[in-house]
Amino acid sequence: MEKIEFVAPMDIEKRSMQIIGEELNRRGIHLDPEEDPVVRRAIHTSADFDYAENLVFSEQAVSRLREALAAGADIVTDTEMARAGISKKTLEKFGGRVHCFMSDPDVAEEARARGVTRATVSMEKAARLPGRCLFAIGNAPTALIRLDEMIREGTLQPAGIIGVPVGFVNVVEAKELILKVSSVPYIVARGRKGGSNIAAAVCNALLYGMPGVKRS
Repeated sequence: MEKIEFVAPMDIEKRSMQIIGEELNRRGIHLDPEEDPVVRRAIHTSADFDYAENLVFSEQAVSRLREALAAGADIVTDTEMARAGISKKTLEKFGGRVHCFMSDPDVAEEARARGVTRATVSMEKAARLPGRCLFAIGNAPTALIRLDEMIREGTLQPAGIIGVPVGFVNVVEAKELILKVSSVPYIVARGRKGGSNIAAAVCNALLYGMPGVKRS
């Protein structure tokens, strides 16, 4: 029987991150220092070390996204689960808010009338928000597809995109669209893996690394 390691409750996350670091070293994986906290938090959330290779960052993505958040950018998600998982208290310190329009009655009604997904309509609604937004997509590939379309149309210039939807239908293809966007910083989980928990984890990793933020 293996010995159970006692870890004080307040030290569990710290010990988890140490274990992740040890495992990365054993695997010979050396992360970019700026991207390291984001990758580690994705692994911490999922216990899946594939994110050490699956997460793709545009040039200076972490610093550019943090600059946008520091300037008061809001975060738009495609699920209530992601919205609930993001540290709203931390984001509010910089003047930002988290939005999810997926359950709004007007979004559902318009989606039915047009024969499109609620994710498509919710992205269009988010595009009408004042100020710039960081889009954190963990479930709906159609959200990424519509974001790509609006960027190309010139009707939207996001502060950034976190593209980590999970699934099988159009998921890989939608992520590849975002990887071709050169005008917007992005963090994308290439392949089928992802989820609302990963979207929230990436947002929190960005927020927890902001100047003046202390983890309790």
